Amino acid sequence: MKFHLTVCLLLASQAVAFSSSPSFVGNGRASASSKTHLDGAVQDGDTPDTLPDFKDVDDYLQYMSTVSAMPKGFATGTASGTFISTEAPGLGKLPIKGTVIHLTEGPTDNWAAVFTSNRFPGAPVKVGRKRLANGNPLQALVINNKVSNVCSGGDGEADAELVCQSVADALGLDSADSVLPSSTGVIGWKLPAKELAADVVPQAIQNLQSESVLDAAKAIMTTDRFPKVRSRTLSNGARVVGIAKGAGMIEPNMATMLAYILTDATVPKADLQRLLRAAVDESFNAMSVDGDESTSDTAVLVASNQISEDVDMAEFESALFDICKGLAADIVRNGEGTSHVMRVAITNFPGEMKQARYLGRHIVNSPLFKCAVAGNDPNTGRLAGAIGSYMGKFYPEGDVSTMSLTLGGRTIFENGKFVLDGAEDELSAHMKLAEYGDSIDYPPHQKFVEIGVDFGSAGGTTDITVLGSDLTGEYVVVNADYRS
Repeated sequence: MKFHLTVCLLLASQAVAFSSSPSFVGNGRASASSKTHLDGAVQDGDTPDTLPDFKDVDDYLQYMSTVSAMPKGFATGTASGTFISTEAPGLGKLPIKGTVIHLTEGPTDNWAAVFTSNRFPGAPVKVGRKRLANGNPLQALVINNKVSNVCSGGDGEADAELVCQSVADALGLDSADSVLPSSTGVIGWKLPAKELAADVVPQAIQNLQSESVLDAAKAIMTTDRFPKVRSRTLSNGARVVGIAKGAGMIEPNMATMLAYILTDATVPKADLQRLLRAAVDESFNAMSVDGDESTSDTAVLVASNQISEDVDMAEFESALFDICKGLAADIVRNGEGTSHVMRVAITNFPGEMKQARYLGRHIVNSPLFKCAVAGNDPNTGRLAGAIGSYMGKFYPEGDVSTMSLTLGGRTIFENGKFVLDGAEDELSAHMKLAEYGDSIDYPPHQKFVEIGVDFGSAGGTTDITVLGSDLTGEYVVVNADYRS
């Protein structure tokens, strides 16, 4: 039973390798700017590939406020309410939050979406698939936390539609079909649709503003430890801004998060769908916190078309990929109980990208290896064991004869043997340097436990980077008492 993640990439008409070295400005902090020009120029108000270090939560939130300016043509509003679960009334009144994203200049046909492949999808996912298949224009999105509206005892789709209708009524839209719903929270509970429709949605719409996405990034959180924002500005002035939520039940297949990427560029629908699928594959599909795929994952890409100047599609693609990869890294870093983020770089894999991605997930999902990382224990045998297990079970024809492994940049395995003499202290120190605490409510740094898996000359040409978290006691604490 988890809060889930839904990715909604909202392009108001107008992401990189997971992380690279930060650019520094005079105060020693990594620049808060990183323009998506292919020449690498930076611009104030944008996030770099690697975020700076932060001393406390106030420092982090102040920084987030400087990179959260809204693109043209969007407004967001949030509100809180309460409900009593019919499934667990003994818990009393529970809090619930609603968020509305409104395309203020009218509906757009330029939107795309990717949904979870879980065979028990939530009712909002079913509604969203219908909206996409029918070619409905989009003018608003509505998101609630706390209850995911998945396989509930009532009519989940009707409940989702009731909330959409309340948005349409309050905004004066022609049809609720132009509203896309998303829900995240406990699986199996009925959505408190009446409370959302009568109380939360009207207040969220009264609170609509066009200045910053930060409040929305906070409102969509569930067990998240901090809000997540990534942003870029294109050379034609169009802005691309993304927010995301997700901390547990993170094992993507198409998408795994609540995320919204807003831009005011003008990009055709077909291009949005193509780029969204590609960006999701290289970001949200290449991470894992706990190996459990959510029932509510949704990725939506929407363009408000407020910047009419031509878009450099290579630049736009780079920005989208940078934002998706940045948000994916943020999601893993704020995972439930996470105290280390593993970054597994797989090179020269002898098979296809999908197989390489699954190998990376197999490594970061190994309970034994995750626990070793949590304890700063360089138990390299567990790493090799996870790789050997995957190759033996799922890709036995793959040649591992020239494979080498690195941890923290140091070679630990080559020519079929470990190379560990004198390595223990160095490897443990690398892990300790990447540690940041399993319950801290801001990201103090952007360091990784760096793992390299190179199949060498006997391998192939497939390269991919996969992110994952360690496994701590705090993860068990969070998930042993999740619903309350």
